[in-house]
Amino acid sequence: MSNDHAAERHRLVAALLGPAEHELTCDECFEQLARYVDARIAGADADRVVPGMRAHLTGCPACKEDHESLLEFVASHRSEEHPS
Repeated sequence: MSNDHAAERHRLVAALLGPAEHELTCDECFEQLARYVDARIAGADADRVVPGMRAHLTGCPACKEDHESLLEFVASHRSEEHPS
């Protein structure tokens, strides 16, 4: 078996088993997303601020997209308020 096939099998098994750590639900993610993004922007340990968020974002494409959009929006808005 090639390394590519082995890596793909490992990825699929991991996806089926889900995360080893606590994972938020989509509703919990939605409720905590702004807090998580604020922590990331501030340079804080966002995973400590909102435990389970990273695991959820890894496994949920819809919430991951929301996270990336909000992170981009907040970062761009903040840079407009505080230009270098």
